[in-house]
Amino acid sequence: MNNESIYLLTGAAGFLGSVICRQLVESGKNVRAFVLPGDKAARFIPSCVQIVEGDLCNSKDIDSFFNIDKDIDVYVIHCASIVTVNPEYNPKVMAVNVSGTENMIKACRRCKGFRKLVYVGSTGAIPTLPKGKVHTEIRRFNPDLVYDCYSKSKAEASNMVLDAADAGLDACIVMPTGIMGPGDYSISTTTETVLRILKGEMSIGINGSFNMADVRDLARGVISALEKGRKGETYILGNEVVSFKEFAGMLSDESGCRRIHLFLPCWFAMKMAAWLERKASKTKSKPLLTTYS
Repeated sequence: MNNESIYLLTGAAGFLGSVICRQLVESGKNVRAFVLPGDKAARFIPSCVQIVEGDLCNSKDIDSFFNIDKDIDVYVIHCASIVTVNPEYNPKVMAVNVSGTENMIKACRRCKGFRKLVYVGSTGAIPTLPKGKVHTEIRRFNPDLVYDCYSKSKAEASNMVLDAADAGLDACIVMPTGIMGPGDYSISTTTETVLRILKGEMSIGINGSFNMADVRDLARGVISALEKGRKGETYILGNEVVSFKEFAGMLSDESGCRRIHLFLPCWFAMKMAAWLERKASKTKSKPLLTTYS
């Protein structure tokens, strides 16, 4: 990659995207960010970054994002997506995550200076293995083998990227696990859970486990894929598995917050989540716990 280049980044106002954006800027890169109109978190994007407002589902907005008036190398990181822990089908999630990715691929193909695309997928698009089994990268995704709408959307979008790579587009995929760390200005579900624990608002936990990685490490992984990732390859960006009980204990040890002493078994939490989902569906509210989460 030379100095005569520009880095196009979608999702620059999001948790991972904002950290990617700052790391690119800190390394002296020329960055253009694509954000939703009126996104309040956009004010945290470095002032040297050119911001283009638009909707991934609007091809004209994407064309404006890719409109570059000089002959330079163009590198693209597609990080934007709608993340939800609600397992039910959501047409907006599918439109943004799948059709939006299709629009980005088409724009990359039309862009004269295009050099590479890194698509930020998700390990949620990989079917869950039995406890204790280790996931490995896959070269084809099956939306029918994953449970929720978000994971299905990421599986479909990932297949689009791989198809484009097979057709000659220089593109690869990174698949982060859970995201944790500073700079979550929009307060994701994971960060919201951390804050509830720190404030002593969570008295009961779930005896489950998860894989979380520091957002700064994940951002470096995405940028490394832009520099070294191979066409058509997929890369898991993860960490060590930690139980919720262990994680809550770490937070208590570091902050002095109130400890959680009661942890429900997963089978009981699943039944409770299903009941909460049914109740939320009737009241048109957000369930405190979902079967997916």
